[in-house]
Formats: sequence, structure tokens, C-alpha cells
Amino acid sequence: MVTRGFLESSERSLSLSPMASAALVPSRAEVLSLFRSLLRTAGKFSDYNVREYAKRRTIDGFRESQTLSEPFSISSAFADGMNQLEVANRQAVAYSLYAPKVKNMMEIRSG
Repeated sequence: MVTRGFLESSERSLSLSPMASAALVPSRAEVLSLFRSLLRTAGKFSDYNVREYAKRRTIDGFRESQTLSEPFSISSAFADGMNQLEVANRQAVAYSLYAPKVKNMMEIRSG
């Protein structure tokens, strides 16, 4: 009898209630901060093609995630975005070490 009560109470504590899962969903401010951080990091790439690709991929990724409604999928997309930000920061540093000396034709035209 005691064992049965212990198992039931531990199973109840492990299951997430709707309120607990809602607490894991990032706020609008956190999502916008992630978006701005990804765009800012994209701007750090010295190569025009990589910089524009990172900007375009960021915007496209957020547009795709805009329709998410389930708390788990929103949290998952946010966590993936945070991982992408870490990768982009590392890549921006690596690309800056080997930046080309000559500007791209698109940079010469626009600048």
C-alpha cells in the first residue's frame, strides 16, 4: 500500500501540467531579442554572400515559425534558434580570421 501511494505521487510530479508547460514558452520579447541577435550576428560576416545568406535564413526561419501554436514546438524552435545563434557567432569569428582582402562586386556597387 505504501509503495503504491509513493508511485502514484511520483508519477503525478513527473507529468507536466498545462501551466508548467506554458512556463517553458519564451516571451515575445525573448523571441524578438533572438531575432535581432541573429540579424546582428549575420551582419558581422565579412563575406557578402555569407552575410546575406545568414540574414535571409534568419528571416525565413522566423516566418516559418510564426505559425507555431503548440507550446512544445515553440520552445523547441526557440531552443534551435539559440543553438543557431551560438553557431553563427562561432562562424563569424572564424570567417573574420580569413576575411578576403578584396570586396565582392555587390559590395562595390552598393558602397
